[in-house]
Amino acid sequence: MNFKELGLDARLLEGIGAIGYETATPVQEQVIPPILEGSDIIASAQTGTGKTAAYLLPVIHKLITSQHHHDHIKALVIVPTRELAVQIEQQMEGFSYFTPVSSIAVYGGGDGASFTREKQALTQGADVVICTPGRMIAHLNLGYVKISDLKFLILDEADRMLDMGFYDDIMKIISFLPAKRQNLLFSATMPMKIRDLARKILHQPAEINIAISKPAENILQQAFVVYESQKIPLVKHVLKSKNYQSVLIFCSTKDNVKKLSRDLKRTGMAIEEIHSDLDQDSREKVLLGFKSRRINVLVATDILSRGIDIEDIDMVINYDVPHDGEDYIHRIGRTARAASKGEAITFISEREQNKFAAIEELLGNPVTKVQVPELFGEAPEYNPRKSKGRNQNRRFNKPKGNFKRRNKPSDSAPKA
Repeated sequence: MNFKELGLDARLLEGIGAIGYETATPVQEQVIPPILEGSDIIASAQTGTGKTAAYLLPVIHKLITSQHHHDHIKALVIVPTRELAVQIEQQMEGFSYFTPVSSIAVYGGGDGASFTREKQALTQGADVVICTPGRMIAHLNLGYVKISDLKFLILDEADRMLDMGFYDDIMKIISFLPAKRQNLLFSATMPMKIRDLARKILHQPAEINIAISKPAENILQQAFVVYESQKIPLVKHVLKSKNYQSVLIFCSTKDNVKKLSRDLKRTGMAIEEIHSDLDQDSREKVLLGFKSRRINVLVATDILSRGIDIEDIDMVINYDVPHDGEDYIHRIGRTARAASKGEAITFISEREQNKFAAIEELLGNPVTKVQVPELFGEAPEYNPRKSKGRNQNRRFNKPKGNFKRRNKPSDSAPKA
């Protein structure tokens, strides 16, 4: 469907065209009309489906075509990480370029000047505020945020926020908001805790389900079964085996990120790391260097597994096995974007075998195990105990709750 068919304002269509968007993705086709109609939304949509545009475009349209106070915040987008807040604000700038709608990203980690700048915008009433929970609460508690005329509340990556312990912060923010508003909730998965949250804040929501349950077919997935001590030498071997221009390595802890990054830098490769100990300026510089290919290898925690749109990544390496199948799909989905091909390699230690077996069960197929080269010594066999099935198929559970279904789920969606 062409964006013109969705009935969006001409000024907004001009911004969409300038960015290069032409046709709407399935999630955009299904989400934009009910938002324009005024319905609350609960949507299951992962990174890569175009969900950000799915809620920004109709919100911008409604703001520029309706009467409202120009010195109050009209829409609040709550997200789990600073990086995602910045990325959404950048998209917001592009879409709204030919409109009078203003926006600002509000997140922690900056200096005093950034807090002052945020305060000014929140006092004067930026139209759309994209924020992380903790920073927004800090402003709200000081009493100057003009929030009484708010029309839209959007929770993006709601499952991620609950996993990070933000439930109380979300409810605290909501306590400041006017009761009459349109609520939009987006989540990659729909576990019971998301359903419970939806019941508390949504009013007769339309439900949209665009779940990508499998990794892209153009990702070559492989795994090495190793002892923990073999991981770092094998990572070095893999990186030297081919002239990779862009490699993203995921570790499950920041300590592992620091350790691996330190060892790899000794090889002379263009390598940097990103994790929660870095301040915001440092993170942004690292990401810019990785996007521009000045940095060829980026070692990161799961802070980059969702919501960061970096194209042309040659390979993703799971130095540690992800927590579950959903995290695995998010991680390896950083490669093979925009119809390109990519590789994903996972290192499976002895203690991680059961976890990886659960991931394979979710995928529906085993991942090819590559023999560890003899020069690294004997490697363990892959012999996980039979899976007990805990939370392995939660994406396929029948939805619960009194939600009206808008459209039938789609098994696949093009990446935006």
